[in-house]
Amino acid sequence: MMTASPVRIRPVRLSAMHAERRDGADGTIYVRSLDPLGDYPRCITDRLDHWADQTPERTFLADRADDGTWREISYGDFRDRIRPLAQALLDAGLSPERPLAILSGNEIEHALLGFAAMLVGIPYCPISPNYSLLSGDFGKLSTILANLGPGMVYASDGDRFARAIETAVDPAIKVVVRRNPVRGAQLVADLEKTAPRDVEAANRGVGPDTVAKLLFTSGSTGTPKGVITTQRMLCCNQQMIRQALAFLADEPPVLVDWMPWHHVAGGSHNVGIALYNGGSFYIDDGAASPNAIDRTVRTLREIAPTVYFNVPKGFELLSERFATDTLLRETFFSRLKLMQYAGAGISQHVFEALDRAAVETTGERILMVTGYGSTETAPFACTTTWPVERAGMIGLPAAGLEIKLVPNAEKLELRLRGPSITPGYWKDAERTATAYDDEGYYMIGDALRFLDPDDLGKGFVFDGRVTEDFKLSTGTWVNVGGLRNAVIGACAPLCRDVVIAGLDRNFIGALIFPNTEACAALGDAEAVKRAFAERLGTLAAQATGSSNHVARAIILDEPPSPDAGEITDKGSINQRAVLSRRAALVEELYAEAPAAHVLDLPRRPAS
Repeated sequence: MMTASPVRIRPVRLSAMHAERRDGADGTIYVRSLDPLGDYPRCITDRLDHWADQTPERTFLADRADDGTWREISYGDFRDRIRPLAQALLDAGLSPERPLAILSGNEIEHALLGFAAMLVGIPYCPISPNYSLLSGDFGKLSTILANLGPGMVYASDGDRFARAIETAVDPAIKVVVRRNPVRGAQLVADLEKTAPRDVEAANRGVGPDTVAKLLFTSGSTGTPKGVITTQRMLCCNQQMIRQALAFLADEPPVLVDWMPWHHVAGGSHNVGIALYNGGSFYIDDGAASPNAIDRTVRTLREIAPTVYFNVPKGFELLSERFATDTLLRETFFSRLKLMQYAGAGISQHVFEALDRAAVETTGERILMVTGYGSTETAPFACTTTWPVERAGMIGLPAAGLEIKLVPNAEKLELRLRGPSITPGYWKDAERTATAYDDEGYYMIGDALRFLDPDDLGKGFVFDGRVTEDFKLSTGTWVNVGGLRNAVIGACAPLCRDVVIAGLDRNFIGALIFPNTEACAALGDAEAVKRAFAERLGTLAAQATGSSNHVARAIILDEPPSPDAGEITDKGSINQRAVLSRRAALVEELYAEAPAAHVLDLPRRPAS
């Protein structure tokens, strides 16, 4: 009997990853890349100058105009337009101590101002638009601006950001808008009329240690903190990516991307890939949410990417559309070389659905690699450069990086050291001092485990947050990341996400965010409850002990709230915020006599 031939993976040039391991006497494990890091420029705008000289007419950035058509700007035009803006920033008194703050989202003018600032050594800080548009009291925005001390604030539309500007922006700070001036704001178009005088001299003073960007974390575990990103971090990190994903050097990449620029993945990693490799970046006006995926679908029907990055939730929503939208599938996969996601969160059923859609559309598999990093790591720190058959793998450290694995309870806590690691936090000496260990490794708070302890070359698997895991009242550790994936996988496609409860309790409980579209196909609420009960009951029957037995669950009828911090701009769930905001529901999970809407899931053989 003949065995069917395996489906071919579409060819793509990637580099092998090499690393070596050293074990310390105290159980600490050191792993470092053996791949030498190549040369990289002193600052990221040098790469812009390179492509403006080599390919001045090629599209660098494109965004949607109000009428839905594309606005495009070439490398040559982009270089020419940032110089007057850079002079205007200098004239306004901006400096390394008085940065530029940007309140609005991804657009050409945002990029022009950000690169203009970096060109002359002025840090710029993109801030989540949600802090201006969705917040009731502008608390986080006020906190960030007070810490930042900006010399100028930009918002694309003065009308939309008027309340935030009036409430949170000091009247002494200059305001610039693209349209609809508010409170004496200047227009970007007027700043572009400034004659460059001091720009080239200021640019010559920019070096690898110059602060390029300030990226404030979400503040899910406290007040937002401003992560310093230097020019060295931006440039060496792009060289790390180019060495691992070698195909990026073969032809100019085309990216279609929605990920917000106030996050390191969108604004540093993805925009940087296009710029560093002379590619084109199309700003997708959608997002990884059910009410925005239609805009992403519209864009991906028009523009075929050669490399595609998304968060797990975005891939999940796309995989559902691939099942019914032939044009979307055919355009998306037509010239795609590679997909990448952040390694911690994608569910196995999504991974398999993407693979199935590619094969059905092209007859080939499209390589999916998994990356790992954080704002503090610029972000690219680890990656696979080989086919993976399961979610959660993150590969090996990038060229030039060293990692350290420290035993912590039942896990190996990850720490990192190298040229792409942040030097610290903006105006926060205390947090900076506690972020590194005595050997200079950044303590990221995540855990890894070896895929194969006897074969380093197979890389690592993400093993959750050290601080996210907890002990039951019995002292049993619960691996939250692994259990979350198990629940989502068991309930696919009915479950969008799940939050695990149980700290100091007798058993594990779960709050489940349902996939409303998939659940609607089942009929009424009782049918949905029965479906979840059956699937979670099977999972309970397979549990080997209290550490992986979800004993009770509640199906939530309210989606996660971005304004309450329950979901980030990247679409990931903030477990701590959900448990805090929905504390009353958590108590219902642990009531002595559970209410009718609580699923009771004893460990017993499945019938």
